[in-house]
Amino acid sequence: MTTSAPHVRPVLAHQLGSEANVQRAFRLLRTVFTIAPIAFGLDKFFNLMTDWSQYLAPWINDIVPGNADQAMYVVGVVEIAAGLVVAVTPRFGGLLVAAWLAGIIVNLLTLGDYYDVALRDFGLLVAALALSLLATPSRTPSAGDSVS
Repeated sequence: MTTSAPHVRPVLAHQLGSEANVQRAFRLLRTVFTIAPIAFGLDKFFNLMTDWSQYLAPWINDIVPGNADQAMYVVGVVEIAAGLVVAVTPRFGGLLVAAWLAGIIVNLLTLGDYYDVALRDFGLLVAALALSLLATPSRTPSAGDSVS
């Protein structure tokens, strides 16, 4: 007996108390995962929050064309695009952000100095997956579906 993903949303609504709370959680996650990637992406061009090139593992710097600063410009463009995808299609945008965060986590773990940031990004990855699940349309189980 299997449980399919479309049954997740009604269970969450019951556990959270109401469909309204599920909608609030969805809007909160969608807003954060739209604004944050765009803000961080824009900052890759200005380095106001930090010098982003310090977070690039040397092995990645060795395989990308150009230098670390130029790589961060590309990273910024990707992050801005990810935020825009979340705004337009959060189901796929959440998956895109989760995949991007997985790449950042691998980079940080191999860099070796930012385990705390990697752990924080893992939490963000899980939240991005939750956004994608909340954005997935639920369906009413048919007679042939089984729930365990």
